[in-house]
Amino acid sequence: MRLLRPVFLVLLALLVPMSATTLHAQFGISINVGFAPPALPVYEQPPCPQVNLMWTPGYWAYDNDGGYYWVPGAWVPAPYGGALWTPPYWGWNSGQYGFHEGYWGQTVGFYGGVNYGFGFGGVGFAGGEWRGGSFAYNTAVTHVNVEIVHTTYVNTTIVQAGIVANPNHVAFNGGPGGVQHTATPTEQAAEKQPHTAPTSFQTQHASTAKADKTSFAKANGGHPKTLVAAKPLAEEKKAPPAGMKAAPMAAKTTPKTAAAGTPKTEQKTATPAAKPKPEAKAAEPKAETKAAAPKTESQAEPKAVSKPAPKAAAPKATPKPAPKTEPKPEEKPK
Repeated sequence: MRLLRPVFLVLLALLVPMSATTLHAQFGISINVGFAPPALPVYEQPPCPQVNLMWTPGYWAYDNDGGYYWVPGAWVPAPYGGALWTPPYWGWNSGQYGFHEGYWGQTVGFYGGVNYGFGFGGVGFAGGEWRGGSFAYNTAVTHVNVEIVHTTYVNTTIVQAGIVANPNHVAFNGGPGGVQHTATPTEQAAEKQPHTAPTSFQTQHASTAKADKTSFAKANGGHPKTLVAAKPLAEEKKAPPAGMKAAPMAAKTTPKTAAAGTPKTEQKTATPAAKPKPEAKAAEPKAETKAAAPKTESQAEPKAVSKPAPKAAAPKATPKPAPKTEPKPEEKPK
């Protein structure tokens, strides 16, 4: 029994940190790799096609068998009102690169200073803000279909605030060649807040990328073919984190009417055409051409008069029977 007790205590000591690590891995480090991920590829953001969609930047994930693979960026319906997305990132520590999972929360937390673009410049988020139950998009950094999404604004000053310079599109924080940025007090406070895990459709989206062999850096040389998702991911409602009151998404009915009311956008496109104006402009030149037409007719009349003149002169010149009047040889018989 004395021998079993120390063994039991050792096992217990091992199990306790393992369980704590497992709980922390939900939004902390989930995998360690001995070499850095490739640079972030450059791509264009597809326009936001409806309201209350949140942009989730593309990132490099890792598979033990195939290595790094690209998870395309995607528009994702907000799981609850007021939800903001903190992207995942790779962080260097003691010669290892650890992957930190992304999460939903009431504020954007630390994502390593990695410049994902489109509002995620390295610190915080400049792509938009919640205004009641609707998300307003900052079109200074976000691509939005303004024919459908009307909650927009432009703020270029916030884009420059707190952005970490990352000209080489480095995809990891710390270590040799990594982004040298430590969490600010605001980012530290955001990390301590309760978070919500990615939706099941986000997880499925990453699994689909993993199943695509062309998404692996070994196959594409760090230049994936599919950089962004063609369509927004499906919607999944989630409860907000503990202690957070989700804003009622009353404006969620707007995308339905907007989507069904695409003819309205067609009407808008028809009105700027201002058909009456072009028609009036077209009528004016017609009147000018009609007025000019008689001028051409009058100009044609002198041509008709001048034509008979040479005809009349021609018969006068025809009396060349002068040679016929050569009756001079008749005088010789006299």
